[in-house]
Formats: sequence, structure tokens, C-alpha cells
Amino acid sequence: MLPAQSFVNWFRDSSPYIHSHRNKTFVINFGGEALLDPDFDHLVHDFALLKSLGIRLVLVHGIRPQIDERLKKLDAPALFHNNLRITSELALQCVKEAAGTARVEVEALLSLGLANTPMAGYGLRVASGNFVTAKPIGVIGGVDYGHTGEVRRIDGSAIERQLDQDAVVLISPIGYSPSGEVFNLSAEQVATQVAIALRAEKLILLTEQSFCDPRSGQQILQMTTAEAGDFLDRHPDLPNIVSLPLKAAIQCSNAGVGRVHLVDRRTDGALLLELFTRNGVGTLISATPFEELRPATLNDIGGILELIKPLEQQGILAKRSREKIEMEIADYIVVERDGLVIGCTALHHDEPSRSGVIACLAVHPDYRGGSRGSRLLDHAYAKARQSGLKKIYALSTQTMHWFIERGFSQSDLTSLPDSLKSLYNPQRNSKILNKKID
Repeated sequence: MLPAQSFVNWFRDSSPYIHSHRNKTFVINFGGEALLDPDFDHLVHDFALLKSLGIRLVLVHGIRPQIDERLKKLDAPALFHNNLRITSELALQCVKEAAGTARVEVEALLSLGLANTPMAGYGLRVASGNFVTAKPIGVIGGVDYGHTGEVRRIDGSAIERQLDQDAVVLISPIGYSPSGEVFNLSAEQVATQVAIALRAEKLILLTEQSFCDPRSGQQILQMTTAEAGDFLDRHPDLPNIVSLPLKAAIQCSNAGVGRVHLVDRRTDGALLLELFTRNGVGTLISATPFEELRPATLNDIGGILELIKPLEQQGILAKRSREKIEMEIADYIVVERDGLVIGCTALHHDEPSRSGVIACLAVHPDYRGGSRGSRLLDHAYAKARQSGLKKIYALSTQTMHWFIERGFSQSDLTSLPDSLKSLYNPQRNSKILNKKID
């Protein structure tokens, strides 16, 4: 069990995510392998927890192993071509049986309300339906794919109505045609098209393994869609278990879904760790960088104050009021990571002396060691050069060697231009450092 203070700290750290996720639409896809896992009920309990926190939830499940199992019992081969199942009449019957059984099993687990379960006292409503219109893939390269289809249209309005009525929407990888035909679909494709149709904030693909660099074996924590596309081009032989979710993530991000997460569902609590901790445990795909260095705005003031408060209490930074930061917000630069300010600095100009002062340089303790402080300083230095400044100063009580290692020289109060001497507080007895701008 976590010590009390560790639990309190974790709960406090998760609160920004709880607030930001509330009333947002998340589409979660999980494969048929998850349903066969003895601990699948833990995952379902996590779904229910997300719903209880105000998240609008759409679940899309897969049934590949369930179809294969039924075909095996009938002594019929599972036929594939170009990674697509060829769905014969017999296979289609297996698809229907597998989808119906899987849906009922998930609904049953979502309906649990026993006193000794995490869902005790929580009446969860589940809605399913004919939300997916499909068409046949047809004959490609001489191969007839039978009853294998692709998504033609998602009835997003019908799904939205169910979400508005506080239901969890559960969708099987089956589509229907206007003529009443049934088609076997890719669960990843269904989840992708549902997320796009709903303009969901997140698509979460629960995978069967972590997304790692095949050369180093190291997990890849984040990628832009451009980087993910280059990754697929450089590694054309990736197994489907990796390439299919990655292609779905690229398509979804490019279509406007804000964030796509690839999360190894085999880690207990992976979904919660991904959504409610700063670093997560999966791989994030987004059209824009997950972390960026940019000019600060008024909306960042709360984050800046939260970041610098501990350093002010330790005497590392001089105290700054909200009003002062608001007046000087144009001077500030921040590092934002998924909506959180994890680093900041300011460059205050002094036009009479054509000098600048680096102030309020701070990086969150959890993100030190990643050269973010150096990036902030380099950005401020470049900004000073563009502004035509000739020298920048820094006042430091405890980090003077960090500045010296980055080309600053120690000087004294007499070296400060007269217009900057008013910034110096003798009580802090800060060291004065400067660096010429090339």
C-alpha cells in the first residue's frame, strides 16, 4: 500500500488531468485477446472508473482470436490475404457468433455492482446499435474478400445521443449495408472512423505490446504524425501488431483527433497511468509536438506561479507577484508538456543599455536532466540577438556555475548598467553574471 503522503501527492498531481478529461469524448479500442485475458475484468473496471470521472466513453472491441477459434472447431481454415481476412459464408457465421458473445461478455462486466468490486453502487448503462454502415471490399488483385468490408459511414449523431444520455457506447467490428448485408470489419478501422466522426479528444488503442524502436528496443514515448510516417517508411517490415495501430494513429491525428495513445494493455492499470500521470506509460501520437517551447500567454500565469513557488520558498528565485508576471508576460517563454507548464524563463529588455536580463529560469523537478533549462536559455539568447541586444545578465544565488558552464562570466554590481541596478536586491546578495551576444 502507498504511504499516505505518496497517495496524497499522486492524487494532487492527477487532479489537472481529471479536470481536463471531464466531459471529453474518448474512443478506446481493444482486441479480442484482451477478452481472453483472465484479468480482463480489471480493464473493464478501469473503463467504469473513467466513466465515473465524467469521460464520455466509446468502446470498440475486436474479435480476431474468437473468430479463429470458431473456425478451428469447424475444421475450417482462417484465410487471409494482404493482412485482411477473407470472410466466407461460414466465416461470417463465426463473426456474428463471436461479436454477439463478446458484446454480451463486456456488457455483463460493465453491469457489475457487487459490494466487493470497484463498481459497487455505480449503475452503468451500456448502449450498442447499428452505428456503422459498411460496404464490401470486393475483389482486389483477383482475390474475392467475400463478406469482409470497410467503413462507409459512422452515425455520429446517434452515438452522440447515447453519450448525452450518460451511456457507455459499445461497438463491435461489424457493419451493415442499406440492403441488410452484414460485413466483417477491422476493429482498428472502426475505432478510427468513430473517433473522427465524433471529433473525439482522444483515440486510445490498447495494444498487445509496447511500441519500441526495433533497433534499440527502447520504448518510443511520443511522435508527431510526420515522425510516425517516417518511422513506417524506415521500417517496412514491422509486424501488424505494431504497424496497424500506428497507421490508425496517423490517420486519426491527421483527421483532427487531438491525441492518439498506443498503450500496452498487459500492464495492470496502464490506461489509468497513461491518462492521469505526467509521463504516462504508452506512446503518444499527435499532429503537433506533445512538448513545445513557445512564448507565454496570460493563460500560462497560473502554471508559471505553480512552477516557481517552491523555488521562491527555497530562496533560489526572487518572489514575483501575479500582477508583475501579468505585466511582463510578453517577456516570458515556457515549455509546455500536454497542457502543463514544466519550464519557464523571462528575458527583460533594457533599451538604454541595449542589454537584457535572464530571470525566472525554472524547470519542474520531474523534468530536469533533459536539457530543458539549456533550451530555454538558448531561446532567450536567440531572442536577445534578434532584438539587437549586446549583452545579457543573470542574477543568481545558487545556480551561478550552471550559467558559467554556458558561457557566462562573473562580474560585480559596478558592471550593471545604471538602469538595471534597481533590479538588484542587496539582501539576496545574488551573484552577477553576464555574457556578450555575438
